Amino acid sequence: MKVSIVGGTGFVGSYIVDRLCSDGHEVRVLTRPGSEHRVPAPALSVPGDVGDPEALRTCLDGADAAIYNIGILREDPAHGVTFDALQRRGAERTIELAEERGVRRFLLMSANGIDAAETGYQTTKLAAEERLKASSLAWTIFRPSVIFGDPRGRMEFCTQLKSDLIESPLPAPLFFSGLSPLDAGGFHMAPVYAEDVAAAFAGSLTRDDSVGQTYHLCGPEALTWKEILRRIAAAAGTSKLMLPAPVMLIAPVAALLGRFSWFPVTRDQLVMLLAGNTCDTDDGLRRLDIAPTRFDDEALGYLRAH
Repeated sequence: MKVSIVGGTGFVGSYIVDRLCSDGHEVRVLTRPGSEHRVPAPALSVPGDVGDPEALRTCLDGADAAIYNIGILREDPAHGVTFDALQRRGAERTIELAEERGVRRFLLMSANGIDAAETGYQTTKLAAEERLKASSLAWTIFRPSVIFGDPRGRMEFCTQLKSDLIESPLPAPLFFSGLSPLDAGGFHMAPVYAEDVAAAFAGSLTRDDSVGQTYHLCGPEALTWKEILRRIAAAAGTSKLMLPAPVMLIAPVAALLGRFSWFPVTRDQLVMLLAGNTCDTDDGLRRLDIAPTRFDDEALGYLRAH
């Protein structure tokens, strides 16, 4: 199958490209200048970015399926990096051109927990989903929890927490809302392995029953924030002092400084963290016959090398 991917040079995209190639698909990756080295053979690099309709047309021409996998964790408006530009308008443009070029299948990377629609990240992901559902394409949507795995030189959940929190001389924050710290760091997440996410994308391409489906992708355990930090520290060969951190005091500072890349968290990220990120009502990986990988010392072994 000929598969075109927009968002194939980042962390998760690299795993998706590798899996598609290993499964024998012909893969083309829309590639910004300077990122050509991130496209492994035998995948082909198509120069351009998501804001260039002609580059998108070239990438999509003759494709049987398209994947839109662009997502950002924080904005940089001065450089055109916004949720609206990349997660909504970029996706909508790609969907429209996929219809125009006769692409049949379309896979969209969305995110778990976005139905709350409290942040720009969430509302733009939802808008992309709605545009895809209204299209003529045979669509499949994936909503993963936080994704972990060897970053391969990119940004990744666990290596970032290791760098920002575990290796910091300050105690790691156990965020909590309200006034009582009794449940500090008690919100739950279900980290999902990057290779499992890639397997879900690749596997859905050959399954007719995945058309028109939304898959929530989570790991096999719902872990508290405190336990996630403890496991990251242990995998990195250390331990970490953790102390309660009241969000009511941190959020105003994050609202002011979150626009700077050196500040570790934005206000919206705090909102989404406290909401948790688990798959309570859906078991997308098992529906796709994928055994989920545990968030344990073996899977986190890459942290010792970073």
